[in-house]
Amino acid sequence: MILLQVNNVSKYFGSDVILSNIKLEVQTNDRVAIVGRNGAGKSTLLKIIAGEISYDGGEIIKPKDVSIGYLAQNSGLQSDKTIWEEYYSVFDHLVEMQNNMRKLELKMTQEDVYSNQAIYDKVMNEYDHLQFTFKENGGYQFEADIRSIISGLGFSNEDYESKIASLSGGQKTRLALGKLLLTKPDLLILDEPTNHLDIDTLSWLERYLQSYPGAVLIVSHDRYFLDQVVNVVYEISNHKHQRFVGNYSKYLELKAAQYEQELKLFEKQQEQISKLEDFVQRNIARASTTKRAQSRRKQLDKMVRLDKPLGDESSANFSFTIEKQSGNDVLSVQDLYIGYNRIPTIDQPMRFVLNRGDSVALVGPNGVGKSTLLKTIIGDLEKLQGNINFGANVFIGYYDQEQAKLTSNKRVLDELWDDYPLKSEQEIRTILGNFLFSGDDVTKIVSSLSGGEKARLALAKLMMKKANFLILDEPTNHLDLDSKEVLENALLDYPGTILFVSHDRYFMNRLSTKTFELAKEGLTIYLGDYDYYQFKKNEAFEKEQAEKESTLTQVSQNAQPLSDYQQDKELKKKIRQTQRRIEEIESNISKCELEIETIELELCKPEVYGDFQLVQVLTSKKNDIEAMLIDLMEEWENLQE
Repeated sequence: MILLQVNNVSKYFGSDVILSNIKLEVQTNDRVAIVGRNGAGKSTLLKIIAGEISYDGGEIIKPKDVSIGYLAQNSGLQSDKTIWEEYYSVFDHLVEMQNNMRKLELKMTQEDVYSNQAIYDKVMNEYDHLQFTFKENGGYQFEADIRSIISGLGFSNEDYESKIASLSGGQKTRLALGKLLLTKPDLLILDEPTNHLDIDTLSWLERYLQSYPGAVLIVSHDRYFLDQVVNVVYEISNHKHQRFVGNYSKYLELKAAQYEQELKLFEKQQEQISKLEDFVQRNIARASTTKRAQSRRKQLDKMVRLDKPLGDESSANFSFTIEKQSGNDVLSVQDLYIGYNRIPTIDQPMRFVLNRGDSVALVGPNGVGKSTLLKTIIGDLEKLQGNINFGANVFIGYYDQEQAKLTSNKRVLDELWDDYPLKSEQEIRTILGNFLFSGDDVTKIVSSLSGGEKARLALAKLMMKKANFLILDEPTNHLDLDSKEVLENALLDYPGTILFVSHDRYFMNRLSTKTFELAKEGLTIYLGDYDYYQFKKNEAFEKEQAEKESTLTQVSQNAQPLSDYQQDKELKKKIRQTQRRIEEIESNISKCELEIETIELELCKPEVYGDFQLVQVLTSKKNDIEAMLIDLMEEWENLQE
C-alpha cells in the first residue's frame, strides 16, 4: 500500500530555489533515507511532508487514514510531568476504555440489569466490543511498551519519577523520540534521530526500527545506522532528487557505477562528435565529398547531446600536518580518577599509554565521563587523583564537541586571521575556502553560524595548529556525509597521534587502531577497531553464558547416578504421586462446581438480588472460584498428558 506520494514538489525561500520537482514515494514497511549535503533541503522536505511548512508547487498525496509522526531535529520534550506520567498520557484513550470496562462490569451486577435479559445482553455486547477494541489496540501491553522504550533509551527504573523539566537537553531529545515511537504512526518521519544517542541506544534504535510495523522516513548523517536500517535512498543534490534501492553502502556503489556509465557514454559521444566535425571540416569544401559532409552535418544537428555528468559537489579539502614529530611515548596515564566536585565518575583508577601513531577511539555510555576524561587530559578540568604525563615534544590540538569557544562576534575571516596574523588575507581566505567558506561566507559573524559551519571553522583552526597529538570530542557532529568522509581521509593520512570520542561507528571503524571502553567499573582496552571491540564483547558474553551452562551441567553430572532398580522405584513413586494429585484435583473440581451452583441459586433469591452489596460479594466470590476451577482443569489436563 502506498502511504505517501510527493509529486513534483518545489520550494523557494524568496527567489532562491531550495527544492525543484521532487518526487518521492513511501510504501508500507519501507525504510527510506534522504541524503545530501547540509543545506540541500532535506529537513525542509521533511517539514513539508509533515505539514509543518508550505510548498510552492506540486502535490503531496496521502490516504486520509494514514497517520504521520514527525520528530524535528534536536526537538526536546517540554513537559512539567514525570517521565512515566508523560509517556502514560500517550495512552489516555486506552485508560478511558479501561475505566469504561470497569463501569460496565459494575453495571452488570446491578439488579435492574441482570434481572432483565434484554438489558443484560445489551450491556454484555457493549462490554465484549469494548474489551476486543481494548485488546486490539494494545490495552494489555502498553505499560510493558512504555517500560521497554524507557529502558531502550538508556533510562533506568529510578528515572520514572524524574521531572522532565529538570533533565538535560540531550535527555529531553531522547524522550521526545521515545514518545513518538510509542504512538506508532503509519509513517514515522525522523530528522537526525541519532543525535544525543550513545552506541548502546543506537543499537537498540536500529533493532526497533528494523521491526517497526509501519514505514520510516529518515534524515541521518550516521552511515552505520543507515546501513542497518534503510532499504531505499533518495539523494537530494542541486535541488533535485535521485532514487536508489538498497542501504547507504549500496547507494554509494550504485551512484559510483552510474557516474562511470554516464561518463563513458558522454566521452563516447564526444569522440563521435569530434570525428563527425573533423570530417565535415575536411570535406565540406570539396565537390566530390560535399554531400557526405552535409549528411554528417545533419547527423550532428539531429544528435541529442549528453551533458557531462556532474561529479561530487564541491567538498571541503584539507589535511592535517605537524610542525614537529613527538617522541615515541606520547601520553602515560596512571591511577587516574576523574569527576566533578571531588566525586569520581568511575569506580576503578585508569591506566593506559598512548604511543606515537596510535589512533584510539574512546567509547562508553552517555554520562560515564568520556568528555570529562579528555578535558582532564588537556587540563581544562582538575584530576581527582593520579598522574598524567606527556612525552617529549608533544603538542596538543583539541576539538570541542560543543564548539564552546566559537561564540565571538568576530567575522569568520578575523576568527582565523587573529590567531595567525602573519598570514596574508589571501592565505586565510584560501584556507577558509578549503573548508567551504567562500565569497561573503567569510564575513559572517561567528556566533550566527550553523552547527555545521562552526564545525568546519573549528576544524580549520585545528588544522592551522599543526599539532602532533589530536584530542577530538565528537568531531563528526554537525558534518554532512561528504564532509565526514573528507575528515576521515585527512585523519587517516595524519602522521601524529589521535585520541577521539565518537558515536559514529563507521568513522571509528575507519580510523581507530585501538578502542578504549570507559564504564562505571573502569577502563578496558581492546586492540582493534569498533567491529573488533564488538566481536570481543560478544565473545566474552558467549563465554560467560557457556561457563554458566557448564557449571549447571557439572552439577547435574556430579549427582549420584541411580541404579536400574532405584530408577524403577523412583518412576513408580512419581506415578503414584501423580495419581494421588489427579484424584485430589478431581475432588476439588467437584467442590468448586458445587460452590458455583450454590452461589448461582443464592443469586436467584429475591432477598439476595435485592441486596446490592450482597450481590457484589457473591459475584466476586463466584469469579474467584471460577478462576480457581480453570487453573485446576489446566493442571488436570497437564497431568493426564
